[in-house]
Amino acid sequence: MTDASATRFAVDNEFFDAQTLRAASTALFGGADLVECTQIARRVRADDLTSWHDEWQAAAERAYALAEDAERSGQRETARLAFLRASTYFRSAGSVFLAKPVDPRLVDSIERQRDAFRRAIAHFTTPVEPVEIPFEGITMPGYHYRVADDGMRRPTIILVNGYDGTVEELYSFNAAAALARGYDVLAFEGPGQGSVLVEQGLTLRPDWEHVVAPVVDWLLDQPTVDPDRIALVGLSLGGYLAPRAASGEHRLAACISDSGFYDMALAAAGHLPKGVRDDFPDGTGLVEKIETDAVLRMVEHLAKQPTAGWTLRRGLYVNGADTYADYFRDTRRYTLVGYAEQIRCPTLVCRAENDPITTTAPDLYGALTCPKAYLEFTVAEGAGQHCEVGARQLYYARAFGWLDGILHPERVGAA
Repeated sequence: MTDASATRFAVDNEFFDAQTLRAASTALFGGADLVECTQIARRVRADDLTSWHDEWQAAAERAYALAEDAERSGQRETARLAFLRASTYFRSAGSVFLAKPVDPRLVDSIERQRDAFRRAIAHFTTPVEPVEIPFEGITMPGYHYRVADDGMRRPTIILVNGYDGTVEELYSFNAAAALARGYDVLAFEGPGQGSVLVEQGLTLRPDWEHVVAPVVDWLLDQPTVDPDRIALVGLSLGGYLAPRAASGEHRLAACISDSGFYDMALAAAGHLPKGVRDDFPDGTGLVEKIETDAVLRMVEHLAKQPTAGWTLRRGLYVNGADTYADYFRDTRRYTLVGYAEQIRCPTLVCRAENDPITTTAPDLYGALTCPKAYLEFTVAEGAGQHCEVGARQLYYARAFGWLDGILHPERVGAA
């Protein structure tokens, strides 16, 4: 693994730098401006979450005002792009408060990024419709994107997000690239994600075969969906959720795990202080070590650090745990041991060199008994960060190159 300082993008703070690169990566499809993102981040005071929020919130408000002015003047493309930037910046502003008790700034972030995105899609030139998918007494929000309003059947990709993304962010991470390649797309968020977590209060659960089943049901009711060409693509934590879903949902024609990982407990343990991790180089015994009083005191101290503790605070909230001991115990439920072997559809596993989450990607690949492929992305080619942020074009070229050979988006049929 390459030292983090060698891959720094904009600022010295590792967490702020990663979040800045994440926002900047949406520039590929109009969700940000690169230098604007770096300048926003450089105005943030070191390790100060409120400063981060205020700078990104101000940038979002500026973009939103520009979009409204353009909309009133009939400048639809300017409005579309400015609303997309506003959506990214609103999301970035509030994401640092993903913890409990719920901060009002997180709630505002969810609302404002959604509002900006929905105003953006009013100016899209391809059809897109907000949807609500019924699930166990609630609804899971999403967007149904289509290549054209021509009534033709095309392959459809279901997009599954991760720990801290929103369904709106998925437009810039996979949806736009898929549309450009001839795929219709259904992006949604489920328990533990985005508004379902923050507004509806549903925390994460491991059995995503039950979460994805009603999504597939919904798609099969749509006249332009080819029932034999439905793929599932998981991003970040979706790299676990998607293959877990595919282990029990056999109406899928393909699955992509990006970032691929086999065991959440080991991934969570990777956020422990280095001195603890060093005693368990292969991970054996590390999860059990977490539950000792001495290590839990270290974890609780780390969790209080503004940026260094963000991942731990996020995990406590998203997993619905009351204590960090409960959180680490809960992560043991998120394993693909015994499930990977049940996947029947062709599956692609992706690993990024500098992403600690994907250290068990080879284990996932090795456990698969279905037709499978493996892609590794390196720091040298600019794609070594989590979810290949900063080099998504390379990811799209390789991942969609694989998927195209299975779903053949060039084949379009009458509904």
